[in-house]
Amino acid sequence: MKILFADSNHAVLHETLIHLGFECDLLWDKSATELITILPNYDGLVIRSKFKITKQIIDNCPKLKCIGRVGAGMENIDVSYANQKNISCVSAPEGNKDALGEHAVAMLLMLLNNLKKADAEVRKGIWLRAENRGIEIKDKTIGIIGCGNMGESFAKKLSGFGCKILVFDKYKTDFGSSHVIETTLENIFEECDVLSLHVPLTEETEYMVNADFINRFKKNIFIINTARGKCLNTANLVSAMKTGKVLGACLDVSEYESVSFEQLDNNEIPEPLNYLIHSDKVILTPHIGGWTHESNFKMSKLIAEKMAKVLNV
Repeated sequence: MKILFADSNHAVLHETLIHLGFECDLLWDKSATELITILPNYDGLVIRSKFKITKQIIDNCPKLKCIGRVGAGMENIDVSYANQKNISCVSAPEGNKDALGEHAVAMLLMLLNNLKKADAEVRKGIWLRAENRGIEIKDKTIGIIGCGNMGESFAKKLSGFGCKILVFDKYKTDFGSSHVIETTLENIFEECDVLSLHVPLTEETEYMVNADFINRFKKNIFIINTARGKCLNTANLVSAMKTGKVLGACLDVSEYESVSFEQLDNNEIPEPLNYLIHSDKVILTPHIGGWTHESNFKMSKLIAEKMAKVLNV
């Protein structure tokens, strides 16, 4: 069986599959157009985000039996249609959940303790203590939406901070534990000091956090988004920050991610993003929440194992 590698990954992925007898073509230097043209010749595909797997592509690939997405989200694959065509789609959220959980905690600590601002000031010879007084996580109420691998990992890593952790998941029940309280969305609105998103990007969750959603919170809140950029309306977030309803934000993802930031002229930066860039109340990272050296290996190993199982090797 032949497997096409559309994106580069840890070598353990192709080495494992080659050892099991697969023919692996490492073609991540080719364009999306070139890859789509030759994909019909392959039984398997390994991809991250090189291109979207649409119905048209699936219909043109009668040999395709398995798609391995090295990551957690599957929004760039028409999974439902692929399954109809007996194509198995596998991902590896177990592989980067610890990295994501640690990253979310790190961003929250950085925001609440003014580490970004204080570090920049000290480097300029500015020594302000009272102005950089922080806020403790202890005794705060953290609201988590989504109790999959990522939400569960974040909750577990928060458990040692002495905070109250409320978790809502529309599609999951009976997940409460010694450190997590299963709750309703209404209770999240009522009690939370911090909101953290851990949901996939779907039609249901696109711009789920908008002005109406934010204004339902009883308290002024902090927001963490390590899920997908378009789960949060950036313009609405900025408006809420200007009024003080949102006290600060930790954003590892952005709804503007499709833009090439490497080539973006400063004059072309969307106004909401420009506000976030210049705010001391915002922590920004370039979608690296699950992007550690360890997760790179674990995700690749998991995808190799899952694809081998699907392809009966």
